[in-house]
Amino acid sequence: MHNKSIEVGRFLVSPMTRPDDDGRFVASVSIRSGKGMSSVDRVFRFRSSFSNARAALQYATAEGTAWALQR
Repeated sequence: MHNKSIEVGRFLVSPMTRPDDDGRFVASVSIRSGKGMSSVDRVFRFRSSFSNARAALQYATAEGTAWALQR
């Protein structure tokens, strides 16, 4: 499940979720910067699992936004 990407300064934060083997949901976030051949895309996968996709998406959004704001 993808959420809408969020622009945070010079970064594009794209939170994502997927179901795990045990029926819970895991979160990840892509943080992109730059354009074309000079672009960098970091993907963070989190160890925590959540009972529903919405909670996982909220977590990924918060973590990605916080990371981008610190830069």
